[in-house]
Amino acid sequence: MPCALAVDDEPPALRELAHLLSRDPRIGTVLTASDGAGALRLLEQEDVNIVFLDIRMPGLSGLELARVLARFRRPPAIVFVTAYEDHAVDAFDVQAVDYVMKPYRPARLAAALGRALEQVADGDAAESEVQDESIPVELGGVTRFVRRRDILFVTAQGDYARLHTALGSHLVRMPLASLEKRWAEAGFVRIHRSHLVALPHVEEIRSDGGRYSVVVGGRDLTVSRRHTRELRDLLVKRANG
Repeated sequence: MPCALAVDDEPPALRELAHLLSRDPRIGTVLTASDGAGALRLLEQEDVNIVFLDIRMPGLSGLELARVLARFRRPPAIVFVTAYEDHAVDAFDVQAVDYVMKPYRPARLAAALGRALEQVADGDAAESEVQDESIPVELGGVTRFVRRRDILFVTAQGDYARLHTALGSHLVRMPLASLEKRWAEAGFVRIHRSHLVALPHVEEIRSDGGRYSVVVGGRDLTVSRRHTRELRDLLVKRANG
C-alpha cells in the first residue's frame, strides 16, 4: 500500500490532514512532519510515495522542498496544501500533481489523492519497463530481442538455455545456473535441475502421490523434491503479498 507524508507547521492543520488521509483505504501508512527539515529526514528513512506539502513554512518552504524532491532518483508525487492562492503557478512549475486549498474538503482531498496515486502507478510502470531486460536471440540469421517479462520458463540444454515464450522458444548460450542468479529478483525460480520458471506465469501447482508439478504456459513441468518446499512457500507468499 502507498505511503503518504503530510507536512505542515501548523499542528491543528497537520492533525486534520493526517486524519483525513488515514481514513482513505487507498493509503497504507501516513507519516507527519512539522517542517521541511523533518520531512527530508523521514524521506531519507522511509519509502514515501506521496507528499502533501504546505507551502508557507519557516525555514525550508514547501516550494523549496519540492525542488529538492524533484532531484530524487524516484521523486514522490507532490500535492500542495495551502490557505493561499498566490502560489498556484509556482506549484505547477515544480510539477505538483494538485493544489488543494484549506480548509480541507474531504471530497477535494480525495480527488487530489487519486491524481497522485495515478502518477505513482505511472512511475512504477515506467520503472518496471526500464528495468526489464531484453535478450538477443538468433532467428533465421536475424538478431531479435526477447523481453524477460515475456519468458514463461527456461530449460537447460548443456551450456545453453532454451527460453520459452507464448510464441515459441529460443536457444541462447547462457547456462541455466547463471540465469537463475541473474533473474532471481525478477521472480524466476529453480524447480528442477533442468527447469527455471517465472512465478508470475505459474498457472497451477499439482500434487500426485507426493510428487509435484507446475503448469506454465500450458506445459506441465516436474518439480524436484529438493525444490518443492521452497516453491510452495514462494507461491503462498506471492498470493498473500
